Amino acid sequence: MARQERAIRTRRTILEAAAAVFDERGYTSATIGEILDRAGVTKGALYFHFGSKEELALGIFEEQLAISLPPQPSKLQELVDSGLVLARRLRGEPLVRASVGLALDQGALGLDRTPAFRMWIDQTRRTLAEAKAHGELLPHADATETAELLVASFSGVQLMSQLRCQRRDLEHRVVVLFDHMLPGIAVPAVLARLDIATDRADRVLAEYEPEPEPVAAEAG
Repeated sequence: MARQERAIRTRRTILEAAAAVFDERGYTSATIGEILDRAGVTKGALYFHFGSKEELALGIFEEQLAISLPPQPSKLQELVDSGLVLARRLRGEPLVRASVGLALDQGALGLDRTPAFRMWIDQTRRTLAEAKAHGELLPHADATETAELLVASFSGVQLMSQLRCQRRDLEHRVVVLFDHMLPGIAVPAVLARLDIATDRADRVLAEYEPEPEPVAAEAG
């Protein structure tokens, strides 16, 4: 058990160090050596968990998407919650900032197969498809097209907030985004019940209890 806990801590340390370096220098300029120095771990420990710089970037994306928020009666409320929680985490968590930065970094993993946007769009599309199956979306609303538009819009909104005020107003900007977009896709009765407020993320996160993920014991 102690070895497993050490492996979990080491993996998290490496991810946080990689996130900080990617955030500061960009994917292309960042080196494994810099990540090792920042993490304070051996090369063997890093390669036990991640086989390459690309795998480190993928690990950051997956970590950012792994959070499981409390389920809600409405799938559209879950969509709102995920957007506002992401906005909140972008302000306070370097690992999440790095994941969004990598998604927008044209040098990261190649433009022809950017996994960050694919993962993000797929997750959003699944939520929207469930919302449509539950009768929450208007008949014309297409889950895939809406997911792509929402992810693209969120990306632009957070970038503007970053450039203007280091994302201090990001929750407000995401509320404005939802206020403008959701009336075009949501059934009015569902829309009227949605909780879209700047303090929603803090209330949702207060209910969140992460479950530790088992990790194999480190070699050596």
